[in-house]
Amino acid sequence: MNLFAHGDLAQAFQNRAHDSRIKSDLSRLAQELASGKKQDLATAVTGDFSPVVAIERSLKNLQAYSTAATEATLFTASMQAVIGLVQDTSSELVPALLTASSSAHETLIQTTANDVRAKFDSVVAAFNTKVADRALFSGAATGASALVDAETMLADLHLAIAAETTALGVEAAVDAWFDTPAGGFETIGYLGSANILSPMRLSEDEQVTINLKADDNTVRDTLKGFAMASLMAEGALTGNVSERAGLAKKSGERMLAAGSGLVVAQASVGTLEARIDSISSRNSAKTASFELARFEITAIDPYAVATELEATTAQLETLYTLTSRLSRLTLTDFLR
Repeated sequence: MNLFAHGDLAQAFQNRAHDSRIKSDLSRLAQELASGKKQDLATAVTGDFSPVVAIERSLKNLQAYSTAATEATLFTASMQAVIGLVQDTSSELVPALLTASSSAHETLIQTTANDVRAKFDSVVAAFNTKVADRALFSGAATGASALVDAETMLADLHLAIAAETTALGVEAAVDAWFDTPAGGFETIGYLGSANILSPMRLSEDEQVTINLKADDNTVRDTLKGFAMASLMAEGALTGNVSERAGLAKKSGERMLAAGSGLVVAQASVGTLEARIDSISSRNSAKTASFELARFEITAIDPYAVATELEATTAQLETLYTLTSRLSRLTLTDFLR
C-alpha cells in the first residue's frame, strides 16, 4: 500500500493557499452581495462582451437624447411663457387704446400712450429672453439678442415718420419700416439670424425644429401696434387730437389683430411641446428596457450568493479549526 504524506512545511503552504482562496471568495461574494453585481463579468458572459457594450452604448446615447429633450422642453416652455406674456399685455392695452380713441380726449390719449410706451420696453425685453445663455427668438444666432432695445427702435421710427401729419401717414411709415426688405427693422431692429435654430435631435430617428423668430410676421405685427402708440407718447402728431385719436385706434386694432397670430404661435409651440414629451416618454421606455437587459446580465441572485457566502464562511471557520488543532498535535497524540 503506497502512502503519500505532506511534510509540515508543505502542509503549512497548502493551508495558506486554502486560506487565501477562501478569503478571496469571501471578499468577492461580500462585494457582489453589497453591489448586486457580478464581480467576474467575463465568466458571466463567457468572454463575449458585445451585448454589454451594445447596451451601454445605447444607454449613453439615450442619456444624451434625454439631455437634449430637457433643453428642448425648457426652450419651448420659455417661448410659450414669452408669447403668453406679450399676448396678455396686448389684451390689457387694446380696450384702453380703443376707449381713448373714442373719447378724443388729449389727456386720456397721452396717458394711455404713456402706458403703452412703458410696456413696449417689457415686450421687447421679453422677446430678448435668454435661457441657459441662449436667445429664444434669435434663430441660429442664439448668442445675440433678438431685438434692439425699444428706445433705439423708436428713435429710428421717429426719423421715418418725421414728415407725416396724419394717422394714416404714420401707420404707412411704420408699416414700411417694419415690412420693407432691408428696411429699418431688418437693418436696425432685428439682431438675430435669418436662419432658424438648428434642429434638436431627440432620438436616433426623430428631431424637432423650432422655427419661430422675432422677425416673423406675427412678432412684427405685434410690435407695430406697440410702436404706433409709443410714438404718440413721445410726441407724434402733437397738437392734432383727432389724428392722435385715430392713431390710438389703429394701434389698438393692430394689437387686436396680432393677437390671433400670437394664438397660432402658441398653438405651434404647444404642438412642439407635445411632440417633445412624446419622444421623451419613448426614450424613457427604451432606457428602462436596456437597464433591465443589463441587470439580467450583470446582476447576481442574492439568495444564491448569500448561501454561497455562508458556506464559504463555514469553510474558513473549519480551516481555522483544523489549523488550530494541528498546531497543538504532539507525537504522542499522533501515535494514539
